[in-house]
Amino acid sequence: MGLFLLKRLAQIIPVLLIISFIVFALVFIAGNPVALMLPDDASQEDIAQLTASLGLDKPFIVQYGHYLLNLIQGDFGESFRYSTSALPLVLERLPATLELAIAAMIIAVTVAIPLGIWSATQQNTPLDLLASGGAVLGKAMPNFWLGIMLILLFSVTLGWLPVSGRGTFAHLLLPAITLATGIAAEITRLLRSNMIEILNQDYIRTAKSKGIRNLFVVYKHAFRNSLIPLITITALQTSTVVGGTLITETVFSWPGLGQLLIQAVNTRDMAIVQACVFVIAILVILMNLLADILYRLLDPRIKYD
Repeated sequence: MGLFLLKRLAQIIPVLLIISFIVFALVFIAGNPVALMLPDDASQEDIAQLTASLGLDKPFIVQYGHYLLNLIQGDFGESFRYSTSALPLVLERLPATLELAIAAMIIAVTVAIPLGIWSATQQNTPLDLLASGGAVLGKAMPNFWLGIMLILLFSVTLGWLPVSGRGTFAHLLLPAITLATGIAAEITRLLRSNMIEILNQDYIRTAKSKGIRNLFVVYKHAFRNSLIPLITITALQTSTVVGGTLITETVFSWPGLGQLLIQAVNTRDMAIVQACVFVIAILVILMNLLADILYRLLDPRIKYD
């Protein structure tokens, strides 16, 4: 296990290098942001001078080399919009995004696990069709549309919850539900299919023939053996959560990484874009590593050679 962790940690370095290259290349292709940093009446001489001072007139590989050296030191450059270092600003917004993501995952898992188990044990009944149809609908609804509908219903029409912002549990509820809906639908569908397959296994029928209570068989044997694929899909949903925050935070004016990244892209604030993407990549990598560790804890038969 220790050797496996060391190997996985070593693999993170080339992955981050590849990510840094892709992000820098996309930023380079996006064009020169100097025109946005100067007033509209700036002369060509002013533009050329600022471009040279920022090193944007050098070849791509030279610019990437400077970027990589600064990256090793934790320096993503300075945001021209906020006039401050990009990384501290991104880290300042990170807790808001983590709060929203964790709340969404808690809601999704809390709803999806009982619904998936219940749907599997009531297979092909009207209740199962209702749960399965709800999962398909939840997966099909776009986050931005669902968020707007929730705002219109619970904030504008009923006046129960605030429209936007962050601060209280009431502010968190609508964006968390918006983000959790698609994730809960995906987990429900996977858990239902896995539970149906496991409930048809021989050892489940043997346990039932011994007179063991059905509730014990379902939760002790079937659900326990569904935990590994459940952890897999939950870990994979990390990227979905992060991607969903980009839209959800914008709809609800939630002051997290998603809103910051969207604003940075619109203003071509490349230092912020690079820092945001890099931090998000690290979060996704760490979640995948955590999933691998949980596999080993849940099933000792899994070996990492």
